Order: sequence, then C-alpha cells, then structure tokens
Amino acid sequence: MNDEKAVKRQRFFDQIAIMFGREPKRPTAITERAQKVHELKRMANKVEVRAAIMAAHEKPHGHTWRNRRWAVLVAANLLFAVSFGFDIQILEGALTASRFIGFHMIDLNSALQVMLAHKHIIVNLVIGTLTIMALWMLLGGRTFCSWVCPYHLLAEWAEKLHLWMASKKLVSDQAMSRGLRTYFWVVFALAALSTGYTVFEAISPTGILSRALIYGPGLALLWVFALLLFEVAISRRAWCRYACPIGLTYGVVGILSPVRIKYTLDGCFHEGDCKKVCLVPHVLETVIKGRAVDTEVSLGPDCTRCGLCVDVCPTGSLNFDIKGLSKLL
Repeated sequence: MNDEKAVKRQRFFDQIAIMFGREPKRPTAITERAQKVHELKRMANKVEVRAAIMAAHEKPHGHTWRNRRWAVLVAANLLFAVSFGFDIQILEGALTASRFIGFHMIDLNSALQVMLAHKHIIVNLVIGTLTIMALWMLLGGRTFCSWVCPYHLLAEWAEKLHLWMASKKLVSDQAMSRGLRTYFWVVFALAALSTGYTVFEAISPTGILSRALIYGPGLALLWVFALLLFEVAISRRAWCRYACPIGLTYGVVGILSPVRIKYTLDGCFHEGDCKKVCLVPHVLETVIKGRAVDTEVSLGPDCTRCGLCVDVCPTGSLNFDIKGLSKLL
C-alpha cells in the first residue's frame, strides 16, 4: 500500500512539473498490478494485437464530446452578446470581467494582472475571483480553455487547416519549448507590477475576441489574425501550447479537480489515435506502451478536458470521471 501511495505521489508531482514545461519521462516507479499488465502486453502475439486493433477501428468514432463542447462555448459567448445587444442585463461585461445577474465575476488571470498593476487587493475582485476559482477548481481549470475561450475554438479550426496543409507538404510544424509559457507568465506578471498597467490584457486574444463579439470588431483583431496565421503556417496551436499565461493559471487552479479524464490500461492497444487529436498531447504520455504507472491513471492538470481523446479512442480506454463519485453512479 505504501508503494502505491509513493507511486501516486510521484505521478502527481510529475504531472505538475510537466504542466510547467518539463518534458515527460519514463516513470521510475510503477505499481505491481500495472507491471503485470505491461508484461502481459509485451508477451501478446503481435499478429493478434494488430487484428484486434483493426477490428476496433471498424466502427467509426463519433464527435459527441466535441459537439457538446462547441455548443457550450458558442452559447456562453453569445450570451454576452445577446445580453448587451438586447440590454437584458443577464451576463454583462466580457470574459475578462463580467457580472452575472448582478454578481461580479472575473477571469483569474485578469484579476491577478489588475492586482499586480494596482499593487493592492480590490474587494470586488476578490469576490468575483473566489466565485470563478471555486467553479474551475471543481471542473478542472483548463476546462475554461476548451469549453469557454473563443480563441481556442478558432485555433482548433486553424489546426485542422494546418494539418491539411501539412498532409500536402505545404507546411511543417515547428515545435517549441513548452517552458516558454511559464516564462511568459512571469514576464507579464512583472510587466503589470512594474508598469501599473495590465499589459497582457492588451494582447490577450481571449479578451480581444470576447470584446469584439460583444461590442463590435476593432483593429486588435489584426493581432488575432496574425496569431492564427502563424499557427496555420508555422507552429500548430502555438499560442495555447507555448505562450498563453491564462492556460497556466487555470492549470494551477485545477490541480486537485475531481473532474478529470481517466485512462484505463487493460484494454488499450497503444495505437496512438488519442495523441494525434489531443490539443495538449504531453498529458497523454501515460498511454505510450510501458508508461502507465497504474492500471487506472488520471490525466494531468494541463488537460483541457476537451473530450477529443474520449471520442476517438477505439477501445473506450479514456473516459470522463468524477473522483469519488463515478463508482457510486
């Protein structure tokens, strides 16, 4: 039992380090039951395994979670526009700072930027921040990225264009260090502290798109277009993977979230379909053959809970899970 606790503790800290930019490594500690499963997989007949993989892929996968996510994202952002356009005062403001039926809410990264810039704690910000923090601690912080952020949706479509162009050998993906995101987080925090201005908010594509949808387009959309063009032509998902401090902030908030995607080792064929569609594929290092530290492993806090891996997995080895509740349902 102590060995299992040590494995889980090491896995927990590894996932946090990976979120901050460290590359995934082969685990040094694996539970005994997982070792047995790995050994059985190594002994399996390769011809039979290939046949099982082909059989699993005969049934086409759906887009259940993707469609749900797109619907929620579009509805959440349109509610801002509808509330402003018809002056019904349900959801006022924008994603960076808003008021829902009179109750203040503020994006966590924006609140941090404002407090650093003003160098003191603002009461209304604290109230709105605690509400949002509680929500995303429950749902998993980076769920905001894939289920609410409007730039995420555009970047997802841009990625499809990038992949099509790459298949035609028109572009190639230039990977960068994920540690850059941590660096940018520190840089923007120091910029707010030293200048007294929320520097990041001026270039945040999330805020720019949210305000453009509600109040009308402006020149700032040229910056968003430039980011998307860079992602299509040079580096897929570059902003979300390597630069955006919002994603890191929400990742930290969701470290202990009960809502997660759980990987089950036993039925997995390790064919890699999930990693091909994942928006943050480093969280899926556990699906690589021999890497799972236990027979059931929760993906790390950098997972956006987008559900693409759940939709595409041919064996159902990846599923949404609520810690402490799923087994009771």
